[in-house]
Amino acid sequence: MDVTNGVPGVNAPDPGSYEEFWPYYVSQHLHPATRAIHVGATSAAMACGATGILTFNPFLVAAAPVIGYGPAWISHFAIEKNKPASFGHPFWSFRADLRQVRKFFTGRLEADVQQVRKALRLHPGQRTLAEAGPRLRAA
Repeated sequence: MDVTNGVPGVNAPDPGSYEEFWPYYVSQHLHPATRAIHVGATSAAMACGATGILTFNPFLVAAAPVIGYGPAWISHFAIEKNKPASFGHPFWSFRADLRQVRKFFTGRLEADVQQVRKALRLHPGQRTLAEAGPRLRAA
């Protein structure tokens, strides 16, 4: 992850590729509670969808996106004070959701979070872009 020139979409030009989008995505999920809600909701949605497919239950398959995105979107408005990244980049966001879950369970997510926080020059008490104030663009 290259954030030497800033975080695309926040303190650098908008992302032009998925790899540039990833640091932006991380910047929109800085609060630990937001990340926990996303990981839990995405994991539950994957389990629900897989169970629905394996048991031929269309209700479970249809419920999976609601289970995944409902709590995640609420966390953006209530905790991060921003809009979900999926509103602007739905496919990159879905891919980033899965990447966040994988990195969380492999213990590699926090390193990316700290790298983005450093690139944004956030103080320890600033847990979201909204808490950093108007000097940084929030979604």
